[in-house]
Amino acid sequence: MTLTNQHIEELLQSCKTGNQSAQLEVYNRYYKAMYNTALRITKDTAEAEDVMQESFLSAFTKLDSYKGDATFGSWLKRIVVNNSLNSYQKKSKMGEVPLEDNLYWLTDEDDTGGCTTDALEVKRVMKTMNTLKDNYRVSLTLHLIEGYDYDEVSEIMKISYGNCRTMISRAKDSLRKKLMES
Repeated sequence: MTLTNQHIEELLQSCKTGNQSAQLEVYNRYYKAMYNTALRITKDTAEAEDVMQESFLSAFTKLDSYKGDATFGSWLKRIVVNNSLNSYQKKSKMGEVPLEDNLYWLTDEDDTGGCTTDALEVKRVMKTMNTLKDNYRVSLTLHLIEGYDYDEVSEIMKISYGNCRTMISRAKDSLRKKLMES
């Protein structure tokens, strides 16, 4: 077990006893990544913030169910993804449209303070992904950005494995075409 993993396990044990400083340290360690994950799915900054907060509360209250089979970060990310999808689906059913289409970026900057070419390309791809149909955008986000495999994406999106592979393939094709047009 690495020192970092050992440290997070100690923090989680303290969190189980209600230690608020340990909870704050865990929150500070993971909040940016979890916010970005929620934002890529909900497409709304305020909603992503709410989802992230609810996810941390849920994680801290259900910490006893964390068995350590996966890393804490991946366990927490699964909570965030599920809460984000639920939130997005509720808003879609109600016909609400996000007011913002911004991304919260942690970019690499060169010595001159400007974004690197790679960061600009990532922004272009992410902006283009946001123009895809919702099911394409969500499936690509889960698969390419969040790193879930086809089985996990199909389980999260509640679709068959075959439909998942087809959807991701079509989403990639659609993204590729849109990127070539821009």
